[in-house]
This record gives sequence, structure tokens and C-alpha cells, in this order.
Amino acid sequence: MDIRHFKTFKCIVEEGSFSNAALKIGYTQSTVTSQIQQLEQELSIKLFEKIGRNMVLTPLGKELITHTDELLETVKKIESIGKNDDMPKGELKIAIADSLMSYKLQNVLSLFRQKAPDVSLSIVSLNCYVINDMLVKGEVDIGLLYDVGTHKESLTSVQLTEFPVVLVCSPLFEHEKADFSTPDQVINTSLVINEPNCIYRRIFENYLRSNNITLNNTIELWSIEAIKNCVSSNLGISFLPRFVVEDELKKNKLKEIHANCSDSKITAIYSYHKNKWISPAMSLFMQLVRENFESK
Repeated sequence: MDIRHFKTFKCIVEEGSFSNAALKIGYTQSTVTSQIQQLEQELSIKLFEKIGRNMVLTPLGKELITHTDELLETVKKIESIGKNDDMPKGELKIAIADSLMSYKLQNVLSLFRQKAPDVSLSIVSLNCYVINDMLVKGEVDIGLLYDVGTHKESLTSVQLTEFPVVLVCSPLFEHEKADFSTPDQVINTSLVINEPNCIYRRIFENYLRSNNITLNNTIELWSIEAIKNCVSSNLGISFLPRFVVEDELKKNKLKEIHANCSDSKITAIYSYHKNKWISPAMSLFMQLVRENFESK
């Protein structure tokens, strides 16, 4: 069997189609199709079937994903034998929660580039639930995220630190008149926040529900900077990690609202699949992450 065929199979699964996989690995689509046909012949199974216009995995094709991941991890280990571990090489795929990417990881990424210039670093910024799913499927090597309580048996997670979360508003907002601690009330303002699976949005919305507090509406944005700009313009309030609004609080662009949820905290972690081979690049990156958070 040709290892390249398994790499092509994995790429199709990750990219979602034969044509996207061909673009990613630099093959023609006919070459990708031929490699999969050869792999199917060697294994005597059908990996994909055509449903409408789409090629989808068969049950046996889905079963092969785990074995392919294990095989390619073993190949990586074999390829590393005899290589100089002092200079990491290869590829490293990382998924990072947006707020950590924007405010906490620049120093780590800069140091990693200096220490591992030969590593091809791929980074995506996603919500924590998607990152967990990608780690389980082996689509990324390391995830830097918040603990959302969905502990996966297949993942190893290391706690880094806790961050307080703060309720903020514009200096123009009459926050003295807005009581976010008394239950059973309607408050005339909007919640400006990230998408529904954002961990700190979930914490605040659970707090509102448990106290039967209702706001006018929700303004859902994907950019933390856009959220802060809307709040400072008095379009609503928000509930964010303190470290993302520290500068605005110091400059009086935002004000803190004290409520019974003001002691809430979120925990930053890094995770990786238990079956993942810890390459020199992975080891270095995780070391830099730990040192960065320990020094704060």
C-alpha cells in the first residue's frame, strides 16, 4: 500500500471534496480519484459513494479515518528517527479561541517563529466547541481554548490559568439606574456579544435566565473589537474577559457594571489528542505556551 494514498484520503475528509483536496495537495483531480480507486481495490472496500452531486463517506470509509490517523502518526514518528530534534521541522496545525488569539498569543507565536523557522505553522481561530471536535477528529494538533465542560476521553487537556469575566457598558450608559442583580425584571438595553457557543456568553445568559432578567435584544457579532466599539458607542452592554477590556476601562472608554455574576471566571487550557505523537514542534509550542501563561 502507498502511504500517499492514505494522505490523500485524509485530505479529502478534511477538505470536504475531491476537488478541494486536489487543490490543497497540488494534484490533478484525476490523480486524486485514481489514488482513492487504488486504495479501495487494495482494501477491497468502497470508501466513498455518490449521493446526488456529492461524494460522501461510506460506513467503512468513516471507520478508516481513525486507522488512517493512527497510521500517519506512526509514519511521522518513523520519519523523525535520526533527525535533529534541536531544530523542529514539519507542519503544526493549531486552533485557538478568538480572544486568546487576539490578546494572549502574539508573544508565543513570535518566539515559536524564532525557535522553529522550518516549521509550517497553520492557525485557525474558532469557538471552543468546534476546536474540541477538530481535536477529536485529528484535524488539528493542538487546541488553545477555554474549558467548556465537555471533557472528551480521547483528549489530554492541561489547565493554564483562570481569567475573570466582566460586565461592561459605555460611560454614557446610566448604569447606576440599571440593576443587574435584582431578579424578575426587564432591563432596557441590548446584549452585544459573540456567537451562541461563546463560553462567556453562555455564562451570562445562564445568569440572566436563572434570575429571570430580560434584556431588549441581542446584537450578535463575531469580532471582539466590533463588540467593544458598539458598547462604547452605547448600543448595549457586554460580558467579556477582563483582559480584552482592560485598556478601555483604564482610558474610561468603558465602565464596569457590578452584578452577582461579577465573580465569574473562565479557564484557559490547551488540549491535544491522546493518540497524537508529540512531535518536537508540538513539544516546543506547548512549552512556550506554558511559560507565557506562567509568567503572567
